[in-house]
Amino acid sequence: MINKITLLGVCISVLTILYPFVVFFTLEYLEPWIVATILLGLFLARLLLKKGEGNWNYFLLFFGLSFYGLIAWQNNLISLRFYPVIVNFVMFFIFSLSLFNPPTVIEVLAMKQIPNLSGEEVCYTRKECKVWCVFFFINGSVATVTALWSSLAWWSLYNGFISYVLIGLLMGIEYWVRINQEFYER
Repeated sequence: MINKITLLGVCISVLTILYPFVVFFTLEYLEPWIVATILLGLFLARLLLKKGEGNWNYFLLFFGLSFYGLIAWQNNLISLRFYPVIVNFVMFFIFSLSLFNPPTVIEVLAMKQIPNLSGEEVCYTRKECKVWCVFFFINGSVATVTALWSSLAWWSLYNGFISYVLIGLLMGIEYWVRINQEFYER
């Protein structure tokens, strides 16, 4: 039987992924500050379920309280639209920072499967990290354009569907490239 806390965590994660559609469908009935308060509650519940992850929880708590508090205070739609922008640029920053302070994010993930990476594999993970940096920068830029100048429907479609398809496509291409590399044969 599925643990209730696990089920709650999955539900909150799904709602977080579907953030643009949650915003799109709730704004017809609720003011932005109410939507922000509900999303803040979900955000805090998700943090409580992720106990023991150290300083990241404090950073996320500060970010969540600041972001959703600002939305509630401003009570405008444009603020709600900037969540995907922030997520993409934070990911860009984290991946970029890891390029200057190795190991890269991708190398850390790869070491979970292959603990002792060769020099060639480390070089490959570094190139892959650069590709993800470019992706997050472009995706964040498009998210910014949709937040500022598109309809709510187009913003929701891009940030709640198209961007995820692009992420999946990039992951698929990366996997195909990786399995066709000589060093993959371990």
